[in-house]
Amino acid sequence: MRTDDLRLAAAEGESQSADSTVPIGHLKRSVRAVLRPMETALLPALDKQGPAAVAGCCRGGSNGLRFPRPRIGVPTQPPPPRPSASASPPQLRRGANVRERHGRASHRFAHWLTLFLLLFSAGAAAEPTTTAPLNGTSAVNAVDVIGMTVGDMDRSIEFFSNVLTFEKVSDVEVSGGDYERLQGIFGLRMRIVQMRLGDESIELTEYLVPRGRPFPIDTRSNDHWFQHIAIIVSDMDEAYRALRRHKVQHASSGPQRLPDWNKNAGGIQAFYFRDPDGHFLEILQFPKGKGNPKWQRTDKLFLGIDHTAIVVKDTEESLKFYRDTLGFKVVGTSENYDTEQEHLNNVFGARLRITALRAGSGPGIEFLEYLSPRDGRPMPADEKANDLLHWQTRLLTSDAGAVAQTARSRKFAFVSSGVVTLAERGAGISRAVLVRDPDGHVIALAER
Repeated sequence: MRTDDLRLAAAEGESQSADSTVPIGHLKRSVRAVLRPMETALLPALDKQGPAAVAGCCRGGSNGLRFPRPRIGVPTQPPPPRPSASASPPQLRRGANVRERHGRASHRFAHWLTLFLLLFSAGAAAEPTTTAPLNGTSAVNAVDVIGMTVGDMDRSIEFFSNVLTFEKVSDVEVSGGDYERLQGIFGLRMRIVQMRLGDESIELTEYLVPRGRPFPIDTRSNDHWFQHIAIIVSDMDEAYRALRRHKVQHASSGPQRLPDWNKNAGGIQAFYFRDPDGHFLEILQFPKGKGNPKWQRTDKLFLGIDHTAIVVKDTEESLKFYRDTLGFKVVGTSENYDTEQEHLNNVFGARLRITALRAGSGPGIEFLEYLSPRDGRPMPADEKANDLLHWQTRLLTSDAGAVAQTARSRKFAFVSSGVVTLAERGAGISRAVLVRDPDGHVIALAER
């Protein structure tokens, strides 16, 4: 019997079982009627060739086994005759009959269980479940802005303007129930500032009330709450000197040039540092032939944002969220290690699996999975949007509700109570919902 025959039989059986006029014994005989032809045809193959051959024929393989489709509810064979009485004493005869019936039942149960397992595995192989994005297309259109929570907005504006040459685009205050439900913070009042560098933007949010917790002072680059933005520069030496003049806090020991043996990353120069609140930032210079061609410009020192990088515990689990649910495409991979990588991340023995992803437009998202050391700490379970370690990356979509429903069906955690329609569009969006990736990083699914 093919797996669709079995499903049809099961469906018909379910429809009849709802009718209270069908006796249970009758249904049992019907199930036996379905299974006996399978047993007759499959067990010889099982004995000769093993489970693989039987599974193959159940998928319609070269053996080509087919089974008659019995009519459910109509017994195809008469019940077996009762065993004849013997000359044994009644007590012994009854005991022997019970043992014999139990033995036959156990034998039949083992056969039928084997057949069901084979058919189940065959059906699973023939019809694999899919984790494709919504409607078979990308669920998100673009990476919009990359946001972080700051403790002193004026100080942060001065830092990003004077040190990194960002330009302020907007400056608003918002409050009310819509934003409370979106951010998961009761009684909030936020000041939100967008700043642009080249074609890309960041969004700084200060919670005037309630105030959140400071950035953990002992954060390391392999902790799972780690996130940074990669700011592209045209001259690494000059950019590093500019940062030194402004007395930025080092996170790397100094600029690092990744070795040429690393085909995908060789020649890239990078340096980690921190903003006044403790957020990690990176300046990065691509050699010729690597990265977007626009990063080869030389008219400015600080050019724009190539990507945001996040530490992940398991690349494959993160891909289920970003690629399989949101529709991002993997555009590059590498495995980075050696002394340059150790001193860039300031983590001894660092060996990273790096995966670069892109949406239709905007900055990329880059996974940093530490293959070693594996002692990075998880995102705090009580992390809130007003804590200074909070980042949220906004993705644009044409239907936030549909994407959120897909994410919820796949058991991802949410910050927002649901998709929120914003009556006050101070943040530049009309509807949004906040969802967490497998490591707790926050993604805002938003509509303009």
